Amino acid sequence: MKNLDFGTRISGLVLPLICKIWIMNILIIGLALLPFSIICYALISLQKARLSTILFAENCEVTHAQLCELLKYAVLGKSSVPKPSWCQLFHQNNLNNVVVFVLQGMSQLHFYRFYLEFGFLRKAFRHKFRLPSPSSDFLADIVGLQKKRTTGDLSKTVEGSLPSAGSKVSINLQNDPIIQKYGSKKVGLTRCLLTKEEMKTFHFPLQGFPDCENFVPTKCNGAVTDNSPLFGLDCEMCLTSKGRELTRISLVAEGGGCVMDELVKPDNKIVDYLTSFSGITKKILDPVATKLKDVQRQLKALLPPSAVLVGHSLDVDLKALKMIHPYVIDTSLLYVREQGRRFKLKFLAKAILGKDIQNPDKLGHDAKEDARTTLELARYFLKYGPKKIAELNLEALASQQELQGADQEPSNATEVAQQPNKSVLECLDSVGQKLLFLTRDADTSELSSTKNCQTIKCLSNKEVLEQARVEIPLFPFTVVQLSFEMLSPALMEEMNKRMRIKWTEISTVYAGPFSKHCDLGALRRLFKSFGPVRSMSLVLETHQPHFCVQYEVLEAAQLAIESLDGTVVEDTCIKVQRPVTELTLDCDTLVNELQRDSENRGTIYLAGVSRTFKEHLLQQSSLFLGLEAVILPKDLRSGKQKKYCFLKFKSFSSAQRALSILKGKDWKLKGRHALTPRHLHTWLRGTPPESRRAPGLRVVPPPSEQQALQALKVDHPKIAAWHWGRKIGKLYYSLCPGTLCLILLPGTKSTHGSLPGLGLMGIKNEEDNITPNICS
Repeated sequence: MKNLDFGTRISGLVLPLICKIWIMNILIIGLALLPFSIICYALISLQKARLSTILFAENCEVTHAQLCELLKYAVLGKSSVPKPSWCQLFHQNNLNNVVVFVLQGMSQLHFYRFYLEFGFLRKAFRHKFRLPSPSSDFLADIVGLQKKRTTGDLSKTVEGSLPSAGSKVSINLQNDPIIQKYGSKKVGLTRCLLTKEEMKTFHFPLQGFPDCENFVPTKCNGAVTDNSPLFGLDCEMCLTSKGRELTRISLVAEGGGCVMDELVKPDNKIVDYLTSFSGITKKILDPVATKLKDVQRQLKALLPPSAVLVGHSLDVDLKALKMIHPYVIDTSLLYVREQGRRFKLKFLAKAILGKDIQNPDKLGHDAKEDARTTLELARYFLKYGPKKIAELNLEALASQQELQGADQEPSNATEVAQQPNKSVLECLDSVGQKLLFLTRDADTSELSSTKNCQTIKCLSNKEVLEQARVEIPLFPFTVVQLSFEMLSPALMEEMNKRMRIKWTEISTVYAGPFSKHCDLGALRRLFKSFGPVRSMSLVLETHQPHFCVQYEVLEAAQLAIESLDGTVVEDTCIKVQRPVTELTLDCDTLVNELQRDSENRGTIYLAGVSRTFKEHLLQQSSLFLGLEAVILPKDLRSGKQKKYCFLKFKSFSSAQRALSILKGKDWKLKGRHALTPRHLHTWLRGTPPESRRAPGLRVVPPPSEQQALQALKVDHPKIAAWHWGRKIGKLYYSLCPGTLCLILLPGTKSTHGSLPGLGLMGIKNEEDNITPNICS
């Protein structure tokens, strides 16, 4: 019994103890698993597809070819095609769909003229960018379709080789674009130079232009003759956190000798070496100490005053160098092609010179070889003249080569990737998918007649959206085209003028009254402290003097109103307000909505910054978590940094926190949340002086009652913007999470001029997935 009692006692003590230990272990494991599960959930959520556009070019313009890059990458991913050069798409494999809305007949001007009406679009899409003026077939361009061409009597060629230049083809030399531009007789070197107007058209960096404030001129300002020295130039780039940056420069003299071949270490963190094009790897670049400024200094010393630079798409090389050079021959424009398209350097080298360059078996391009080839092409043109080039019938040769390539269909995504000219449709086909095209103008685009595209033609925009709601879930890639009536060129010009004047007027303030004995110098300093002033004048029409201050940026005017209105200045309570005209009646609403714009919510404006501000900011970067970009405008004439800037943060809370710090006693800056999206700021900086007016002066008489009633009809752009913006919003909310959505306003083109387009993009539910304060 004692043993039993003892055993019972032991079990009575031990069993509860074991139970307690067991329960405690469960609790400990549970507590351990709880944060682990949260971490897992966070990691899963971070894997959702998202976008970053910090790599935008300075002018925020995205070409049609760059759009195509993104769309192909969205379809196939990084294992099959190169990453987009202008933005980052993270976790592409978690995208569910791609939907592209095309608002045919609308432009950037329409978006900002009817900004309040486009309520959904401006709030839903954080990423906005400019588009160049539209081509004849915008849709074909953005999906990468080659133009249709007839083969005629082209002779057959051996598969895989370039067609012979001696093919007997019936051609009319007078219709050749080279003859039309240069004539049939031989031309001198100076005739081959791009004019300033051509350089402007093809986006070459030029002195005094908004996007070239920090570019370095080569100082080559000597007189150019037909005997001036030629230098072939080619650059290779990588992708950094700030966009494309220089990694190699090669300069070849006219005799063929290489006078400069330098590797360059970018200033910013490299995110993609673009090795397949540049041949540059981390191992190659790690020991390099040469910086961009060293190369700029060396190039300025090497080039004689009358030097002519020769290259292929030379504007890209000069932008990478951040240099301005006045005398250039661009072989992609010298060998003129139909419809504004360009021949590839590899094609010209084979067809004209009989050379094979850019061998796919080699790692990347050889910059020296490419620079030397452009030089040889320029010399060939000068030696044999336009007629000889036209007789080669390069257009027919290129067409046949493209048709040869098209006959050899890739069997999978990897083979598609090895053919960079393949379209989005071919990328979809390689993974067994089709594109859905919904439109009411099916005959207007080459896209509608393509075999891997299912086209549904509707009778109206309303029917297009109704069909889209049903069909989009069934296709991985959809293009939805809505068509809007084009305004007459005269009305478009008037709308453009009024739009620019409106932004000038809402950036103007009147302040007063002031004493007749006020300190004018002190008042000028006070108003300048809010931002850059375009003009400042004393108004004496009133009983007591007032000031009229026209600011360069909208943020400065708003900051002046918020800071000074109702305050006592020099013993007088003053009122600060905008001029009241027909263009500014809704400016308070407009300013409030601009501040709420999804692109502006993470950006702040600061006035009073010094030249060393950026260095101080970086030194104390721990105070500014989530900082993505510092935008420091420069004076177009002097090149000096202006006394204001924009800071872009990953989230609104990060921006708010930074603004509080920077307005505090340690920094003593004036600032507020930004109002001007970056691409719009670039556009407004280029406002020609003749399109401005004195505040309060009318451009045209107010519309008659009949004209005013016409503006309320459904087909008027103002009503169309409100009506269809809401309709697109409803459709967008029905899309599944993880859908990459682009809204494209292609721009307009007419004989009276063209208007650039605008793009907006985002991923459905993307904003919910962004973790604050973590830079991409």
